[in-house]
Amino acid sequence: MSPHEVIGTVPKNSTTFRTQADEHDDHEEALQNLRTGKYEDWPNEAAFDGLTEERGPIKIAVTGNIPTWAAGSLYRTGPGLYKIDTDAGTTFEMSHWFDGLAHTHRFDIIPNEEGSVDIFYSSRRQAEEMMDVIKKQGTWPYYSFGQKADPCLGFFAKAMAAFKGLREPSGEKWHNNVNVAVHVNPPGLEAVRNIVGTRKPAVAENDANVLGHRPELPKSIWVSTDNSTMKQIDPQTLEPIGWATQDVLHPELTGAMSCAHAQRDPDTGDFFNFNLEFGPKPTYRVFRVDASSGKTEILATIREPSVSPAYIHSLFLSPSFVILCIPTSHFGLSGTQIPWERNLVDAIKPYDPSRKTQWIVIDRKHSKGVVARFETDGRFFFHTVNSFEEKAGSDSSDINLYCDVIDFGSHEFIHSLYLDVILNRDSAAKKFYEDEQRARNSLAHLTRYHFIINPDSPTTNLPVTPTPDPKNHEAFRIPAPHAGEIPTINPLYATRKHRYVYSLPFRGRGTITDAIVKTDTVTREALFWDNPKGHTPGEAIFIPRPGGEEEDDGVLLSLVLDGEKGKSYLLCLDAKTMAEMGRAEVDFAIALGFHGAHVPSGRTLTRVEGPEY
Repeated sequence: MSPHEVIGTVPKNSTTFRTQADEHDDHEEALQNLRTGKYEDWPNEAAFDGLTEERGPIKIAVTGNIPTWAAGSLYRTGPGLYKIDTDAGTTFEMSHWFDGLAHTHRFDIIPNEEGSVDIFYSSRRQAEEMMDVIKKQGTWPYYSFGQKADPCLGFFAKAMAAFKGLREPSGEKWHNNVNVAVHVNPPGLEAVRNIVGTRKPAVAENDANVLGHRPELPKSIWVSTDNSTMKQIDPQTLEPIGWATQDVLHPELTGAMSCAHAQRDPDTGDFFNFNLEFGPKPTYRVFRVDASSGKTEILATIREPSVSPAYIHSLFLSPSFVILCIPTSHFGLSGTQIPWERNLVDAIKPYDPSRKTQWIVIDRKHSKGVVARFETDGRFFFHTVNSFEEKAGSDSSDINLYCDVIDFGSHEFIHSLYLDVILNRDSAAKKFYEDEQRARNSLAHLTRYHFIINPDSPTTNLPVTPTPDPKNHEAFRIPAPHAGEIPTINPLYATRKHRYVYSLPFRGRGTITDAIVKTDTVTREALFWDNPKGHTPGEAIFIPRPGGEEEDDGVLLSLVLDGEKGKSYLLCLDAKTMAEMGRAEVDFAIALGFHGAHVPSGRTLTRVEGPEY
């Protein structure tokens, strides 16, 4: 029997089970795949060219068995437009995957009378104003993540850009390319609606249940990126309807940068993030937005020569603390190199192996500010996984703090995400990965860091805690492909001890993620969904089964590109076995996006006591 035998109309995909004993060999095989160019047989061009909107909604074909309790709306966002024909007759092309113009998608999963589900799809571009500006000017109008600079841009133009700084005039916020993460009903923004820039109101709340086949609507959907601007979209039509910068939450949050992945308290709904202000004295302000009142409190202000401004994509939240982890991706010239370079990537200092990763632990319960600091080996990360606490012992007040993260040996990984490398134009992938160390630094690790916190520590002028042993504060470090990027867990286990992490590993078979893996952090076993060649998955979003008592009792939803056919499908996997349960297919390719959120219909997720690990 082939590994993809068809049973009815649902491919029966095999799974691959690996153990800790296989980690080294599987890691070396991934490196060998990169060296030998195995990725050349993994097509993914369809996700980057010729993509269109489908404002719909359109009903799409469902095969297999997607459970009715997965009902709701799956919102996804990410880049979706990489080429623009200009008025001058030229074609403007984005350089980096992250700079594709924003495109948001929605899958409505609706139970039907037959006991199964119907699925409807719609999508909408989110940066039409920017597209119009590029069409007229033929250049990228503002600062980007990694867009290569126009070679015709001279010294004077760069100097003027640096003088203007990073904040666009308020009337130009509609140009901002916000394309990373989806936030459902974030607190604080509704309270300042009168000063949030808007063009039209969202669909009325009392219309939520009279939208034909549509499930219940959230009150608001906002999309974020790595600056301090968030964009609001209509939960029904996906049309962009407003924007806000963080200073509407608190007047001191005036910095241009933030992280795309703010954290939410799973019990209270409180919202946590940081704001980064550049200048002679770069300043981090870590803040909390109270979900019940909408008021914002600054938990800590960090303005020290030893703490550099850095590119930080996410942060940690535990029951007692916000943890700001500052990786090696420091910006040059105290952050002012960004307007000079006009993008983030070129403004990051070259990797320096002597540079350490800094950990700043901030109390979030009792207004104590910074309560601990640590240093570990210099690494880079995009995505945190989870953070949880345990008592250090029955006779001790110390707290064991654990932080799980997907990290890399250096921030050189960012350069592997240029489209030339992803699409292997002019053998760019071969040139990138032929450097052995750079290839190794592009493979992720799932690392659990362990810190001991004394809650009675003084709150100011804390010394950096030295590494107590050669383990670098590491409880474990699991290499690719037994773990990968864009990690998710059962959301009911946020800020609690979890066992399973779902992620997208890089096996070197494609130029980006090429599998879905379930990693057991207790046994270090890895269970892979064995996708066919050329099937590139997106973020695996966990939906818990109602009443489920086991952590892995649920399903995973992942948007997959079939690169061979140039079409996409929404995949549903059993989160316990990683076996395919069903899929919903469209007749066209959908862009490889970043992140999403599932809004359940007719139920509220309830946290229960989980098993002891």
